[in-house]
Amino acid sequence: MAVRWVKDISAFALIVALTFLGLLAITFFIGRVVPIDPVLAVVGDRATQAQYEAARIAMGLDRSLPVQFVDYVLNVLQGELGRSVSTNRLVTTDLLRVFPATLEMATLGILIGVLLGVPMGVLAAVHQGRAVDQLIRLFALLGYAVPAFWLGLVGLAVFYAGLGWAAGPGRIDVFLDGLVDPVTGLLLVDSLLAGDTEVFASALHHLALPALILGFFSLAYIARMTRSFMLDQLAQEYVITARVKGVAEWRVIWQHAFRPIRVPLITVIGLSYAGLLEGSVMIETVFSWPGIGNYLTVALLNADMNAVLGATLVIGAVFILINRVSDLLYRVLDPRSRT
Repeated sequence: MAVRWVKDISAFALIVALTFLGLLAITFFIGRVVPIDPVLAVVGDRATQAQYEAARIAMGLDRSLPVQFVDYVLNVLQGELGRSVSTNRLVTTDLLRVFPATLEMATLGILIGVLLGVPMGVLAAVHQGRAVDQLIRLFALLGYAVPAFWLGLVGLAVFYAGLGWAAGPGRIDVFLDGLVDPVTGLLLVDSLLAGDTEVFASALHHLALPALILGFFSLAYIARMTRSFMLDQLAQEYVITARVKGVAEWRVIWQHAFRPIRVPLITVIGLSYAGLLEGSVMIETVFSWPGIGNYLTVALLNADMNAVLGATLVIGAVFILINRVSDLLYRVLDPRSRT
């Protein structure tokens, strides 16, 4: 048993290492082929040729590409992603500051999507072709069709400017900013740790609307896929047999039909979560949310390649981590995958 666990852990670590190395190669290649001069972004367009060459040498761009790639990998492994031109701070410092904001919003969004999307998908499948099924399918279709930025603007116009139910843009009220020490970077968690209920209420008030909008998009995907999986299971012979034997309907649905779809649902939820972490750029821009999406947008507009590549690397690493966690959950929920 111990030997088997060692082999599993070794295989897991090797897959993660090779995938991360491939991600590093992709980000390095992107940084070399984009039509942006990183030296010029640092020294400015008024620098002399001598200043330009000195900066180019200092940045290691005079070396061969293989040597540059090795240097890049070693720097990343040491947590060194360069300095941002936009903020004049280390990219690592910036990412540690902005990523928790995106993580907090995406986590609440995926919780909304799972808690509402899975029951809605099951309900639609059980009542296939009926009015409730049609309504849920229409609701899910809107989640695919409505642009995120438009829904965000409408949400602000209606619930913030019109009804006054939601807080405005930003992560917290201005007069409360900085009152809680950033222990984890997650404002809800930090305010609870500090015992500051006023900061917690303000942070939750600001988080509610953008998280609900993100949750709506994840809900649409999760509900649609859950419905599809459930329809397939409800047509299986063992489900029909259970109904013929007089098994209670709730047991047929949740114990016989739902249990087998938990494994594919893990993939759906994992991909949806990673998509929220990576694809919340529009929502963060509309709500002035200080997350990694907003940071990446500003970096792109300022041709700040160190920040762009650093943010891209973090997002890619999140995808790798979520996929690996999904694989581990497969083994927990499906004994067949352990053999």
